[in-house]
Order: sequence, then structure tokens, then C-alpha cells
Amino acid sequence: MGRKKKTIELDRENGVAPGLIAKTKKRLVVAGGRSVPELTRQVAGALGTEIAPVEHRTFASGEIYARFEVSIRGCDLFIVQSFGEPVNEWLMETLIMLDAAKRASAKRITVVAPYYPYSRQDKKGRGREPISARLVADLLKTAGADRVMSVDLHAAQIQGFFDGPVDHLFAKPVLLDYFEKNLTAEDRETLTIVSPDMGRVRVADTWSDSLNAPLAIIHKRRDPKVANQVSVHEIVGTVEGRTCLLVDDMIDTGGTIVKAAQALKANGARRVIVAATHAIFSDPASDRLQDSAIDEVVVTDTIPLSESRRFPNLTILPIAPLLATAIRQVFEDGSVTSMFNGEA
Repeated sequence: MGRKKKTIELDRENGVAPGLIAKTKKRLVVAGGRSVPELTRQVAGALGTEIAPVEHRTFASGEIYARFEVSIRGCDLFIVQSFGEPVNEWLMETLIMLDAAKRASAKRITVVAPYYPYSRQDKKGRGREPISARLVADLLKTAGADRVMSVDLHAAQIQGFFDGPVDHLFAKPVLLDYFEKNLTAEDRETLTIVSPDMGRVRVADTWSDSLNAPLAIIHKRRDPKVANQVSVHEIVGTVEGRTCLLVDDMIDTGGTIVKAAQALKANGARRVIVAATHAIFSDPASDRLQDSAIDEVVVTDTIPLSESRRFPNLTILPIAPLLATAIRQVFEDGSVTSMFNGEA
């Protein structure tokens, strides 16, 4: 007697057998590295989800260990890690977390790196130099990352270094919202957007359009013999009697921005405000910025800042809502691009 075949009807909406719907439902999981515990909490809170607990250890030898303490099998995992100081330790920790997640059978793994490490080493300026930003992308991919999400990459070409989707987010809406609410009437009437160098002109131009303000450019030349030293030469545009808004993607030692502010004040600027996404603030940035011609510095918290690196005229804006929105778009197979220009 032949065995009767069992027919399984598929649920039309989900494409699976009715009894398997719960088992195949997508699951969003957020985990964080040790560099940004507060940011990870804020992102998870905005998403309305818990943080997957991870056991982190640094052994006496300096070796790093990471283990997920709950099952992440089949989940859509987002690992939040930024790369401030010490960048190499956080990078290695991320690679180890990726390997652990891959071996734990996470279905898709996204590295949420608000500040991308080694982003300024994106090309060969001289012979025999590395392209370290590309190396980082290769390391992330090899370790198990399926996708990378970052904010205001120093060079847009970094998106092409990673062999997979890269979500390039922009902090401009966060910063712009702050200035639209906090600029005085006099600031608005006399506002000029300033690019600190020729390389940031395109970004400054978009700010100029958004705030309906004229554009000025600072022409500078770096001293090739001394790291982080900049000589400011001339200003293209009118700044006398104006409120100058200097826009840049990052502040490291503060040398570029401080000298730019000095040049603006020397040319008659009424006020100088700085807007930047990434507050790296390597020493002696904090001392330079608070003792300079700058009236206010506005940054986001893509990189956590200790209390010792904060100062009275510093404003820090939260980046978690932007990251959470992008994560939800990725998880729901939506459009990250539509967050910035309305395109689907």
C-alpha cells in the first residue's frame, strides 16, 4: 500500500506554511561594543527593543573576548560601535563581535559605525602609502559584516570600499534643526556659511542653500613638515560684520578650525559658530577651542566625549534618533535615501 503524500498549503501573505509563520518572522536585535554604551541604549530605546547582552573581556595580555549571552540565530543584528580613542582596540573588538555573531548564525549583520575609522586614509597621497580605509572595509567584510552604516564619511568614495551595502547617513538635518531654532534674528540677517577649506565647499554650499545665506571660503595650505599644522591665507567672500557659521565633518586637534576662526575675526566677523559632525577632540583640542575666537561649537555625539573634554560653549546634539530611523528602514526593507531627499 503506497504512503499517502502530505500536502502543505502555503500562507499567501507570508509564503510559508501557517505553522511556520512565527518561526520565520524577522527579528531585530541591537548589540553594542564598549565604546558607546550610552548611544547603544539610546538607539535601542528609540527602536523600542532590548539590547542583546554581550560578555566583553580584555585579558591581562591585552587580548579581547566577546560572547553573545542570548541566542541571535536567524536575527537581523545591528552592532553599534564608534571609533574614537582607542580606535584600534574598538576596531579589534568589533571584528571579534562580528566573528562571534557569524558563528552564532545571525542571518544578517550590520555594523553601525557613526564614525568610520581611518576615514582620512582614503587614498594614496604619496608613494608606498596604505589605503587604510579600504583595509578596514575588507576586515569588516571578512569578519562577517553584511552591511555598514555610518554618518558623514570623510570621503564619499569609502562607500565603494566595502563589498556590500553601505548606508551613508548625514547629520546635517540634526544640526540644521538646532540652528533653525537657536539662531537669533540678527544672526539670521547677517549669516554667512563658511567652508574651512576647498575640500568642504560642496557641503558648505548645501548649507548655504538650506539657510538661504551667502557662502565664503577659506583658502589654506598645510605645512608638509609638521602634522596637523595649517596656514590660513585668504578668505574668498564677505565676512565683515557677519555671523559666520563654519561647517566641517570633524574636529580633531582643532588647529584648522581655530585658525579659520581667527582669520574670520581678523577680517571683521561679528560672531563665529562652528558646526561639525564628529568631535574627535584629540589633545589639545578642548583647550584650543574654548580659548579661541569661536563663540560656540556645535557637534553630535557620534563619538562619546568625557567630561574632561567638554567646555562651556560646547553643544552636543544626539545622533541616536537618526541612527534608529535608518536601522528601522533597513530592517523593514525601506529606503534610507528617502530620509534625506524624499526619494523612494
